[in-house]
Amino acid sequence: MKSKQVFMAVCMFTAACIQLNAQNPIIRNIYSADPTARVFNGKVYLYPSHDIFPPEGQRQDWFCMEDYHVFSSEDLMDWTDHGMIVTQNKVPWVRPNSYSMWAPDCVEKDGKYYFYFPSAPGTGMGGFAVGVCVADRPEGPFTPEAEPIKGIGGIDPCVLQASDGNAYIFWGAGMCAKLKNNMKELADDNPKSVRKFGNREFESVGVNCLQGLPSRQAEGPFAFEYNGNYYLTYPYVRENTEVLAYAMSKSPMGPYEYKGLIMAEHANGCWTNHHSIINYKGQWYLFYHHNDYSPKDDKRRSVCVDSLFFNPDGTIKEVKPTLRGVGLSNAHKPIQIDRYSAIGGGASIEYHDTLNYFQGWKTIFPGAGAWVVYNKIGLEKASKNMTVRLKTSKAGTATLILSNNKLQVKLPSTNGQWQEVKVAVKSVKKGVYDLKLIADSQMEIDWIKFE
Repeated sequence: MKSKQVFMAVCMFTAACIQLNAQNPIIRNIYSADPTARVFNGKVYLYPSHDIFPPEGQRQDWFCMEDYHVFSSEDLMDWTDHGMIVTQNKVPWVRPNSYSMWAPDCVEKDGKYYFYFPSAPGTGMGGFAVGVCVADRPEGPFTPEAEPIKGIGGIDPCVLQASDGNAYIFWGAGMCAKLKNNMKELADDNPKSVRKFGNREFESVGVNCLQGLPSRQAEGPFAFEYNGNYYLTYPYVRENTEVLAYAMSKSPMGPYEYKGLIMAEHANGCWTNHHSIINYKGQWYLFYHHNDYSPKDDKRRSVCVDSLFFNPDGTIKEVKPTLRGVGLSNAHKPIQIDRYSAIGGGASIEYHDTLNYFQGWKTIFPGAGAWVVYNKIGLEKASKNMTVRLKTSKAGTATLILSNNKLQVKLPSTNGQWQEVKVAVKSVKKGVYDLKLIADSQMEIDWIKFE
């Protein structure tokens, strides 16, 4: 119980406008999952769901989500937490204390921001419904509509604003319907059909875009448009855990043709994945989640981001998840070299504290020749000093290679305790570098930064 109490304290300690400097995972103050990224006003805004530990009375081994936060960044490295924007017990139609605020989305139209989210509706309705909140700014405040959107029974909404001038909402296992211009209701001209569930029959609005495609336990559709093609991307269970897959079409409502994987199963067996895809400043990015900060519990997850690329024919190249993530790291802030680009010579990474995984990782150098590479750091000014958060029992040296510039750095003993040590380095000019650190003795390093 002690470790769980520590985790809960960390998760609950969140103030508005917290600044986060990050590689993967990019959100480091709370658990976050199901990330929808959008570009508004020259920034990336991130709308994830918020995993918490279940309170008493709730199922303890299941997903538990009571509210939403919004984050923003201009460089994909420094993320600002703008705080909570929607919470379950302040939405009129949501069943109180249902802890079911799953994957959301947010889009802009005519200066208004529409935040779509699923949750369990009130007594007598059953299942899931999808509601919408409206704001004048991407970070809110958001005002919820009194009722959910009629005609949608499901989870994980995504809205595609297509080049044909219409907005389409996707949900659940690939269902899609056209929205009215008010962005709050389904259009009257959507296809309708009668579906059966057990002995019940009910009217279904829209079309199933994943009909006939690999889609076992499919959820979390995310649709986007690029180069005259519509892409419907979605998680589904291929064997025992989820992959991210995609299909393509020339029409928003299909039919879609299955093309393959965007990301394979997580290597550690984390059951779920969920994602979004954006183009920001000419580069495409895949946002997804993993349980890095909760390795023994895949119901508490954290958001990551990696670059995404297309083949000449418009198909997507499979993305391999990285620890390094994306972005140019500011070398005047702590660079956590455990989020390495390459590692060797026996060097390894471990968690600092298994009672509080949010403390992150450390890099262990067992002896001479152990090394780590961290690519793309930027010095805005020349520097003659470097600070290292270090733990070692004896003084030693390390070789620091900044691209082709090799430096010898003297490191003092810290008597086996963690200390921030300031050391002199040969003058390093401002610029962008790949960094390689080679140890000559046993030591552990948390982070380094240039003064």
